[in-house]
Amino acid sequence: MRRIDILAISLGIFLVGGLLYGGFKVAGLESLDAGIWSQALLVLVVFVWVGTYLFRVGTRTMTFHKQRADYEEAALQRRLDAMSPEELAQLQAEIEAAEEKSAPKK
Repeated sequence: MRRIDILAISLGIFLVGGLLYGGFKVAGLESLDAGIWSQALLVLVVFVWVGTYLFRVGTRTMTFHKQRADYEEAALQRRLDAMSPEELAQLQAEIEAAEEKSAPKK
């Protein structure tokens, strides 16, 4: 995330807090109660937001991890595309030999 994104999100949260406060006041709550409820809802929203962030970290589906995996896959595909048929056959033979070597013996 860029700094401008963080500033925009912060401004958005600030404005939502003000709108919630105003909405609670219009709904008939006193200033103190409206402030408490608007803060409580904003804290809840921030906790949920942080929770989704931690979930993405735990499942490794964050943008950086996804971009890195896509890059590695594309780099391997480019290397495979650049190989001659003889090199591909040799690679296939090496893979099969490695699989046979690592397979459990009966």
